[in-house]
Amino acid sequence: MDKDLSYGDDYKYIPATSVNSGSGIEVLSDIYCYTIQIVNICFVKEQGTDNFILIDAGMPQSADKIIAITEERFGKNSRPKAMILTHGHFDHVGAAVDLVKHWNIPVYAHKLELPYLTGKLNYPEPDPSVEGGVIAKAASIFPNESIDLGDSVMELPADGSVPEMPGWKWIHTPGHSPGHISLFRDTDRFLIAGDAFITVKQDSLYKVMIQNREVHGPPRYFTTDWNAAKKSVQMLEALKPAIAVTGHGEPMYEEELAEGLEKLVDTFDQTAVPDFGRYVDRNQH
Repeated sequence: MDKDLSYGDDYKYIPATSVNSGSGIEVLSDIYCYTIQIVNICFVKEQGTDNFILIDAGMPQSADKIIAITEERFGKNSRPKAMILTHGHFDHVGAAVDLVKHWNIPVYAHKLELPYLTGKLNYPEPDPSVEGGVIAKAASIFPNESIDLGDSVMELPADGSVPEMPGWKWIHTPGHSPGHISLFRDTDRFLIAGDAFITVKQDSLYKVMIQNREVHGPPRYFTTDWNAAKKSVQMLEALKPAIAVTGHGEPMYEEELAEGLEKLVDTFDQTAVPDFGRYVDRNQH
């Protein structure tokens, strides 16, 4: 394994939290969702085996917590077979370098996300000028520099399969980031959506803190391509997911999920796309 792994120079502890921080929920017998401050990580167990996968890597400086919850759930010295990243924003890869060093496991991401995960390209800066609440206004403190996972990170298979996750497929859902992916299992229509859409209004401090549940578009301060984001939401709604775990907010089920996604598709330009911001072109909507 490449030993010269590193975070961006701007990576630091972000003092943000929610009422669900430090708690987990067994969404299904093989899927466990755990909240690190304001973001969710997901453990997916391969049925009939002891193997499991970690989806995303939480906030900066959260590695010890993630290792502890992993061992609490799966046993002392347990480790996932691999890590799958929905995308590379700081709140989804915050502990990735430390976890790879500790576990020596492979990481998989979309090919368009690899430059942000190998130190080659920084994300556009978050937009504190975007229409939104207090968290959006504070976005200037959020890290945007790339991390470097070296040769530990690899491109997801082109055929849509997910390594170490039989029965699942990855779906390219760009907009929030160029190589953003979501994960879907046809057998029970389970969706891991990352930040393609979320179930809390992430730019509202109050709603983030209390985790008021609602289907909402991707976090505004980091989303740079709203046309692509809209198409991604339309694609995911067309799958008619029965259960969804998102990067922010609580899991959502059945009728509530279906109604929320349908409403988001119908009103995306009005409710998801901000009225103003660095990455908004209202002429395209």
